[in-house]
Amino acid sequence: MTSHTTSGSYQLGHRQVNRIGYGAMQLAGPGVFGPPKDHAMCLRVLREAVAAGVNHIDTSDFYGPHITNKLIKEALHPYADDLCIVTKVGAIRDEKGGWIPAFSARELTRAVEDNLRHLGLDVLDVVNLRSMLDVHRPAEGSLEAPLTALVELKERGLIRHIGLSHVTPTQISDAQKITPIACVQNYYNLANRQDDDLIDALAVQGIPLVPFFPLGGFSPLQSEALNEVARRLDATPMQVALAWLLQRSPNILLIPGTSSPQHLRENLAAAEVRLSAEDVALLEQ
Repeated sequence: MTSHTTSGSYQLGHRQVNRIGYGAMQLAGPGVFGPPKDHAMCLRVLREAVAAGVNHIDTSDFYGPHITNKLIKEALHPYADDLCIVTKVGAIRDEKGGWIPAFSARELTRAVEDNLRHLGLDVLDVVNLRSMLDVHRPAEGSLEAPLTALVELKERGLIRHIGLSHVTPTQISDAQKITPIACVQNYYNLANRQDDDLIDALAVQGIPLVPFFPLGGFSPLQSEALNEVARRLDATPMQVALAWLLQRSPNILLIPGTSSPQHLRENLAAAEVRLSAEDVALLEQ
């Protein structure tokens, strides 16, 4: 497999991570709920990712729930010294798989303790607080109370770094008055670029932006421009979409997810795709 480390690395918390990581969400069942169809294949994907140089895995105990963390532990524990596992808190699932805000100090403490137990860790490298003020889009509102609860868990030694997910620029600057912010995880890809200015502002501060749904989410990105550039470069449209993100800004860290070894290899090989100025202009129309 081609090494994806050619895309370089970037600081995440106290670690330097390769810019293409792995998102574990798709290891759970349909709708990120329940167990996977093929347990052994999930373990294989995780092991192959780490063997290929992935040292940044994104997960959460509300994926499944508990499913992806238990798979990560089964596949990879004891963990490589350089592996950065990032998790997120702020929601729980109901019995039908719905997403419910879980923002109280008690709920956040329980979430951190669950993540620690299911991953087999004594301390979590990075915990992202996912804003649930609006499930569908970042919404203004104070995150002071849940952030303060996470800072207390950090002071207890259960968390090393705190990040934010699904947030606005105002919430990020407000949060930075309470605690250093290690990363921001927002919805961003070639077709959803409302965070363009935010990415540039974070880059100045040396803070990574980790786009979730880098390939469009539950309905993959589709465009004639993507297909045309992909044909020209002998790449897949999804590789081109990832390559565009890598070239967009050095502080973008990717966490494409998959439960297929073949897709994993394709995602990692996006590091080798080089877009010309002409390609980028066509894509950005």
